[in-house]
Amino acid sequence: MSALDPGADMPYEKLQDRLHIVKGRLGRPMALAEKVLYSHLDDPVGSELVRGESYLKLRPDRVAMQDATAQMAMLQFISSGLPRVAVPSTIHCDHLIQAQVDGPKDLARAKDINKEVYSFLASSGAKYGVGFWKPGSGIIHQIILENYAFPGLLMIGTDSHTPNGGGLGGLCIGVGGADAVDVMADIPWELKCPKVIGVKLTGSLSGWTSPKDIILKVAGILTVKGGTGAIVEYFGPGVDSISCTGMATICNMGAEIGATTSVFPYNSRMHDYLKATTRGDIAALADENKNLLTPDEGAPYDQLIEINLDELVPHVNGPFTPDLATPIHNLGEAAAANGWPMEIKAGLIGSCTNSSYEDMGRCAAIVKEAMGHGVKSQGYFLVTPGSEQIRATIERDGIATTLRGFGGTVLANACGPCIGQWDRQDTKKGEANTIVTSYNRNFTGRNDANPATHCFVTSPEMVTALSLSGRLDFNPLTDTLKGEDGVEFKLSAPFADELPAQGFDPGEDTYQSPPSDGTALSVDVDVESQRLQLLTPFDKWDGNDLIDMTVLIKTKGKCTTDHISAAGPWLRFRGHLDNISNNMFLTAVNAANGEMNSVLNQDTKDYGPVPGTARDYKSKGIKWCVIGDDNYGEGSSREHAALEPRHLGGRAIIVKSFARIHETNLKKQGMLPLTFADPADYDKITSEDKISLLNLKGLAPGETVTMVAKHPDGSSDSITLNHSCNEQQIAWFKAGSALNRMKEVAAGL
Repeated sequence: MSALDPGADMPYEKLQDRLHIVKGRLGRPMALAEKVLYSHLDDPVGSELVRGESYLKLRPDRVAMQDATAQMAMLQFISSGLPRVAVPSTIHCDHLIQAQVDGPKDLARAKDINKEVYSFLASSGAKYGVGFWKPGSGIIHQIILENYAFPGLLMIGTDSHTPNGGGLGGLCIGVGGADAVDVMADIPWELKCPKVIGVKLTGSLSGWTSPKDIILKVAGILTVKGGTGAIVEYFGPGVDSISCTGMATICNMGAEIGATTSVFPYNSRMHDYLKATTRGDIAALADENKNLLTPDEGAPYDQLIEINLDELVPHVNGPFTPDLATPIHNLGEAAAANGWPMEIKAGLIGSCTNSSYEDMGRCAAIVKEAMGHGVKSQGYFLVTPGSEQIRATIERDGIATTLRGFGGTVLANACGPCIGQWDRQDTKKGEANTIVTSYNRNFTGRNDANPATHCFVTSPEMVTALSLSGRLDFNPLTDTLKGEDGVEFKLSAPFADELPAQGFDPGEDTYQSPPSDGTALSVDVDVESQRLQLLTPFDKWDGNDLIDMTVLIKTKGKCTTDHISAAGPWLRFRGHLDNISNNMFLTAVNAANGEMNSVLNQDTKDYGPVPGTARDYKSKGIKWCVIGDDNYGEGSSREHAALEPRHLGGRAIIVKSFARIHETNLKKQGMLPLTFADPADYDKITSEDKISLLNLKGLAPGETVTMVAKHPDGSSDSITLNHSCNEQQIAWFKAGSALNRMKEVAAGL
């Protein structure tokens, strides 16, 4: 499957056999998503295949983990007692590098600060057979695209933007660390059979319109939850006008609409990218298996969206949510009407979403033209190469030099400001300001921990153009800039080579291959460490109903995984569950008082921070729950947002609706994720109520749960709740966690 995985053969023959079985069972045309997914079934003969209903047991080809989530995943794998991972797996060090000065200095600082964590990840990878990409290698999704992704792949990754690999025709799905442990432990991976949303593309991209504009448009159509429970499959004649890395951009940001993943059919653009990244042999095999890698004519879709690329215009999405889509020609008017700060303080390009050679080249083309007129960026301009290979290639070809001349700072090959790893000094916290990025996510405080920063997401070339003008009301398609000679000029539409004419420069070798046998190796975790902590199993369910639980917090409005478990400076504690639990719900809005990190302790009657209140309840044996709004847990795949409430004594999360990954993560940790049968019942609950969940001994798939809410005035409401747990997931709840259940099964219980 990769030159870095000796002995791991391409699975096409096996996939074709399974596809033949499933195709015979269905007796109808199949979507590409179905072909790839169902050809990875553990039991293609007996599996029930009902979109949106059945639970599939699947055999993914590989696992990928970024360093922030790999810590907990590897700690859980160590707890399983297994000697070695069962499928090719990798760890990628990309999340813990803070953008502060420039690439070399920031990388050196990160290696020093995170030495203990990197050592743990490298040594545990070596012991258990996991490949290790050292800090500076690049962002996980770009490394996967360059080295591991291939048409027809089924991969799970412990990062929500794992779907990036759909740009090479694979089904790459973001999960929590516990799911990764299942696959690494040779346990079939469970996924609710997704629906399939078809996006038919006609026409072709040209001018200022980029692949990013396709997903920005789709996000505006489907919203942040419109893709939940579905795979988004792109098809149609317009696909061939998009580069392979452009398709990856679109799939990457599909996470912002809640989609399980996104995928493109195999075509010549993928073939060329595979050859350019020294995988011509895989391209030849893909050519031979094209029936598996493209949808059938007449394939059925649960929803169909059509976009004419000839008519598509550049979009800018935001602020504060990635689905607020505004065409560039309307942006200035929208900014004025909404009071968005018009001046652009910083422009940031790169990230896992938009850091390809083509992206950087198109930005450089704009910069060269502007600098010819003596015009540079009006504010900070930061550049994040997606990988060491991209960094080395743009340095060799002069692109990096051009961007520096523009006023840009080339950062380390890492996530950086995209995930809050940005030591921003030009604005004070609370100061309203605007930034534009080519990233994927723009929740409140996401990039710089400043809730007043208005972040807009757009294409890297549009970021560059807007940075030249320094204002949101600039439209490069129609407006002009003034050169240093006072003469006005209009920017030309950007163009750049899709792939480097001289081939890619691999740069520094940053990969550590695991030894064939790591049995004799050791992995040490210092009991005094503040960064790493071995896991203690969660307690089992005691068999009784949950009576008179306290409401820790009733959250109001958007409550993403960023709100539940903040990133940024908290990333350093991702391997230490107790320490990172001090960030729980710090930025969630309390419906009772409209404030963040301020809840009434129902025992002491004092207001205090959410984590401290939860710890107080836990110390007194008070069980608690959380009441939440719509699409609760939207955003990142970080399982810490499920681990922390469980660790601090939480028992149930009761909301209007869940985001897919977070709901699964809660189940894995033995929490009860429940939804109001009538969303209006959310309004009946106050933070001072006592919540009881009844008849839990009868908990069964498809059955409702009765909740009784006792109000402070002595009255009560009986409310019906739904859940999506199947038999196995109910067993996780009873055992206390999926990991506990794994050990029970191994012991024959």
